[in-house]
Amino acid sequence: MTINCKGKLIDLTTPKVMGILNLTPDSFYDGGKYKNESQILTQVETMLKNEATFIDIGAYSSRPNAQHISETEELKRSLPIINLLTNTFPEIILSVDTFRSEVAKQAIEHGAALVNDISAGMLDKNMMQTVANLQVPYIMMHMKGTPQNMQEHTTYKNIMKALIFYFSERIAEAKKLGINDMIIDPGFGFAKNTAQNFEVLKHLELLKIVDLPILAGVSRKSMIYKTLENTAKDALNGTTVLNTIALQKGAKILRVHDVKEATETIKLTAQLN
Repeated sequence: MTINCKGKLIDLTTPKVMGILNLTPDSFYDGGKYKNESQILTQVETMLKNEATFIDIGAYSSRPNAQHISETEELKRSLPIINLLTNTFPEIILSVDTFRSEVAKQAIEHGAALVNDISAGMLDKNMMQTVANLQVPYIMMHMKGTPQNMQEHTTYKNIMKALIFYFSERIAEAKKLGINDMIIDPGFGFAKNTAQNFEVLKHLELLKIVDLPILAGVSRKSMIYKTLENTAKDALNGTTVLNTIALQKGAKILRVHDVKEATETIKLTAQLN
C-alpha cells in the first residue's frame, strides 16, 4: 500500500501522520495562530521533528458556516507559504487542502505533492481531470453540500452504505480519468452530526471494501468536545482516544494538529499487532 509523492514512495502499511497547518484566520481550533513566517517555520519544524510524514496546508476554512473566500485570496494565502516551506525544508511532503482545481494546480507547480479535496471533485468539475493531469496522489473526502450548508445535509438511511456508495462512485470516476494514487477520508464533522460521526468511527473498517488507504481526521473536532462538554482547546486527550480506535479499525493516515501525540499513538498501537 504505497503512494508516489514527487518520486518518493510512501509505504502506508505502517500508518503515517499528517500535520495540519491552517493559514486561515477562522479555523475552528488554530485559526490565526500562525501569523508570520517565523511562527510558521517553527511550527512546521516541530511537526517534522515529531515525525510527521505529510504537512497539510489549508488556506480556506472548511469548518461549518465558515466564511467563503475567493480563489485569488486562497492562492495569496497559500503559495508564498508553499514556497517558503519547500525552500526551507527541501524534503518536505506538502499536501494542499483545497477543493479548487486552479489552487491545486498552482500549489503542485510550486512544490506541493498531494491534493486533499474535501469534496472529492464535487465542488469543482475540473478538479479530477486536473489531478489526473498532475499525476499526484488524491485524497477524496465525503461531504454533502458546501462548508456553508453541509450541516443541513445530515439525513441518511444507512450512513455506512451511503459512504461506500459515494466512494465507489468517486473512485470509478477518478480511475476513468487516470488518477492512480487515491486515499479516502470519511469526513468526520462534514454533513454529519455527533452521533453519525461516532457511527462512522464504530464501523470504519467497512470502508476497507474499496481497497484504498483510509485517512482519519478527528483532531479536536466537535464530536469530541461536545461529547465531553469542553472545548477544542481541551480535546487533545479525546483526540488520542479516537485516533487509537481509528488505527485499530484500519486508518492509515492520522490528520492532526498535535503530531507528537499522534506519532506516539501509532507506535503504541503497533505493539498490539
